[in-house]
Amino acid sequence: MASNTGASGWLRGKVKAVTSGDCLLIMGSTKAEIPPEKSITLSYLMAPRLARRGGVDEPFAWESREFLRKLCIGKEVTFRVDYTAPNIGREFGTVYLGDKNVAYSVVSAGWARVKEQGPKGGEQSPYLSELLRLEEVAKQQGLGRWSKEPGAAEESIRDLPPSAIGEASGFDAKGFAVANKGKSLEAIVEQVRDGSTVRVYLLPSFQFVQIYVAGVQAPSMGRRSSIPNVVVTTESTAESANGEDSEGTPAQLTTAQRLAASAAATEVPPDRFGREAKHFTETRVLNRDVRIVVEGTDSFSNIIASVYYPDGETAKDLALELVENGLAKYVEWSANMLDVEVKIKLKNAELQAKKDQLRIWTGFKPPVTNSKPIHDQKFTGKVVEVVSGDCIVVADDAAPYGSPSAERRVNLSSIRAPKLGNPRRDDNKPQKFAREAKEFLRTRLIGKQVTVEMEYSRRISTMDGQNVAPTTSSADTRVLDYGSVFLGTPSKADGDDPSSASQAGVNVAELLLSRGFAETSKHRDYEERSHYYDALLAAESRAEKAKKGMHSGKDCPVMHITDLTTVSAKKAKDFLPFLQRNKRHSAIVEYVFSGHRFKLTIPKETCSIAFSFSGVRCPGKGEPYSDEAIALMRRRVLQRDVEIEVEAVDRTGTFLGSLWESRTNMASVLLEAGLAKLSSFGLDRIPDANILTRAEQSAKQQKLKIWENYVEGEEVSNGSTHESKQKEILKVTVTEVLGGGKFYVQTAGDQRVASVQQQLASLKLKDAPVIGAFNPVKGEIVLAQFSLDNSWNRAMIVNGPRAVESPNDKYEVFYIDYGNQEVIPYSHIRPADPSVSASPALAQLCSLAFIKVPNLEDDFGHEAAEYLSECLLGSSKQYRAMIEERDTSGGKSKGQGTGNVLIVTLVDAETETSINATMLEEGLARLERSKRWDTRERKTALQNLEQFQEKAKKERLRIWQYGDVESDEEEQAPAGRKPGGRR
Repeated sequence: MASNTGASGWLRGKVKAVTSGDCLLIMGSTKAEIPPEKSITLSYLMAPRLARRGGVDEPFAWESREFLRKLCIGKEVTFRVDYTAPNIGREFGTVYLGDKNVAYSVVSAGWARVKEQGPKGGEQSPYLSELLRLEEVAKQQGLGRWSKEPGAAEESIRDLPPSAIGEASGFDAKGFAVANKGKSLEAIVEQVRDGSTVRVYLLPSFQFVQIYVAGVQAPSMGRRSSIPNVVVTTESTAESANGEDSEGTPAQLTTAQRLAASAAATEVPPDRFGREAKHFTETRVLNRDVRIVVEGTDSFSNIIASVYYPDGETAKDLALELVENGLAKYVEWSANMLDVEVKIKLKNAELQAKKDQLRIWTGFKPPVTNSKPIHDQKFTGKVVEVVSGDCIVVADDAAPYGSPSAERRVNLSSIRAPKLGNPRRDDNKPQKFAREAKEFLRTRLIGKQVTVEMEYSRRISTMDGQNVAPTTSSADTRVLDYGSVFLGTPSKADGDDPSSASQAGVNVAELLLSRGFAETSKHRDYEERSHYYDALLAAESRAEKAKKGMHSGKDCPVMHITDLTTVSAKKAKDFLPFLQRNKRHSAIVEYVFSGHRFKLTIPKETCSIAFSFSGVRCPGKGEPYSDEAIALMRRRVLQRDVEIEVEAVDRTGTFLGSLWESRTNMASVLLEAGLAKLSSFGLDRIPDANILTRAEQSAKQQKLKIWENYVEGEEVSNGSTHESKQKEILKVTVTEVLGGGKFYVQTAGDQRVASVQQQLASLKLKDAPVIGAFNPVKGEIVLAQFSLDNSWNRAMIVNGPRAVESPNDKYEVFYIDYGNQEVIPYSHIRPADPSVSASPALAQLCSLAFIKVPNLEDDFGHEAAEYLSECLLGSSKQYRAMIEERDTSGGKSKGQGTGNVLIVTLVDAETETSINATMLEEGLARLERSKRWDTRERKTALQNLEQFQEKAKKERLRIWQYGDVESDEEEQAPAGRKPGGRR
């Protein structure tokens, strides 16, 4: 029995769904998370009914629904309830879209017929007469369902294929996914099961399928049990459409009744925010035109796809919107079907939602983990060393050659190769296939260009290499960096089956797994892992099925190597005849001890030896250019296949001879680079003696490296040289004063100063670096904010933590353009662009010549430093610095007070006063002692300065207050050493 007791005033709302050609689902305009809804059937209208499951459409039913859907979906409307039919739980009303009556629009287009009979006993609608008139016009014009074209009614009935939903459907989901993978299919969403599961009609086939949104999972809406006495229908018959009673037709429930029935029939209640997630998806895609991009299927043949819906002129990704709003979780197994860029967006969106504690992440506390992600770190370089089957060293193309950051150790993400163990310990032998895994990488990677994507870091114990809790003392742990390495032009061997063709080359980890030389790491849910983890698992599965390598169940071939580096010199000498039987031997360089000394393995002779170039010597440890010589040999010969000729063995058991890599004598490479000297002793024994002589002569002529101070006829000794030619004079400004008579200067008028300052001024350095994305290491050139004036300057990292834990972590930095040094927090450091860091340091370390100034820890050391600061730093004066000597024995700069030193006489350009003499006169320095091997110039200079020292002695100023303080101990190693070698 229909009734008009439910008539109400006008309300506003938005159309959420259109279920048929005469029925709208309207939600309220309140700001509530889930606003109230009303299902409104247009008063006095009867649209054709759509087919239920397994049924058939009434003629023109689909076109009728589509007309109303396109007219109203997602739009603001004004409506009122005209009357209700309590028996069938329906509300009938009038709906206005703007100033247009929606019922008028439907009838005038011919998509519904008008029922003259309204509610029994109720007032007749004022709109009825107009509806009847519009219906008559539509009939006369043959519009919509009133079409007069022959066969139009039959053609309007959809030919619906069997539904693909349910186990009994027989739909080939996997075949469908293979045929349509990556294609963009048009669809209309008919139902939303939960926030990340929708049911759609694919167009134009009208195939009804269920889609699981790729990469995410929304909270569940719970499960329902079968309750026979609860019947929920979606359509009514024509006879009961506008308030007429129907004895045989079950009543359609209202929204409230459906929710009540749902609650009664639920075995498991909805998850927290399940209803909110479903409503979020409904308001964006329900009854909307969407694009479905099929990504694949899961093990249960469910279709996994991306869903894109229009939002103005752009298309939005439903998965990303759900995650960004905290209404779905990132799911890696299905996200692996997506492009890497989409995966990264989803993962970053989840991280941000967790950080903001949005909805499902309310109260979320990140789990304690010993791994941290590394963001946006990608570099290219050449592989210089294979440490093990899962660890390599790569020379970064962007880092300055020879700098501490030039070589980066990379552990392959998410794999574990057999351990090599320690060959010197019987209880720590190599595991099966450990050598084979390392050799596999060596033959494919050494010297090859690779691309590295850093992914995460992990703290491990230094004792056993196992993962540790973050609370473990940092002294007992170390941090390892993990990444994926891609070989651009792979050298494939039999059995190599990488599936990473879409990546930047072949994934090296995948290559190892496919040969059975490694296994995937079993990560916990919250642990960081390789971005290509699914491909790694697939590669491991292929190797297991093919029973390759570690999965073969066979023992690997054993190769016994005699290590002659660990035996006595006598035993090594006994082996010499075996190495001289053949003129040349193939060998592998296992280790670079120095620029000229190596450890080699000779496979044919099954032995390892210590080997040194015959007649060639590089700088020793701690001497200038020693590190450069080692770096050069590491890049040129480490772990390469080489050829050697052995000539002799020395008293320590080191074999002497020549070494060639790709037919190039490597001793000549060192000599030509100015990183080694040629000894005349035994030169006639060396096969390429003439080549080596020419290489050394070329370096001398160009004054390269160790020959930078070379003068024809003079010998370089310990990095200092005595010059008899005219002395070099520089105009300088002093930037920093240290103790012991040392100070830093910048060359006046140096164009590089303005150039560097201009480069720094052009940089935008507002945002602090992300922890984990930038880890400054000792010796690296960075940009640092000076604490006194907040200016940004180039600086070298002197000391700092192994890995960044907090923005307040302290770093000691040395400002390379000024010479000062301080401790600053990590938040005041930024990475330096190679164009900025490549320019040489502008600050030069100097020391006052001929005099000895007390160090800071000595008596009057602080007073001497303060006086020198007052003299030199009080104004921006220019001084003349006459270079007496260049001391290069300090090697490269490693911080304040280290590196090459200019030993100078400093003169005030205005007063022509010698600062060296002033320090003597003030009793804040004393003369160095004259030695019998001093040059004539040095002796003359000492004699000229002696009068100033005598004056301070007579007046007993400062260091002379107790008389003569000269000591015999202090100058055991004089600044200017005797020609002819070390003492």
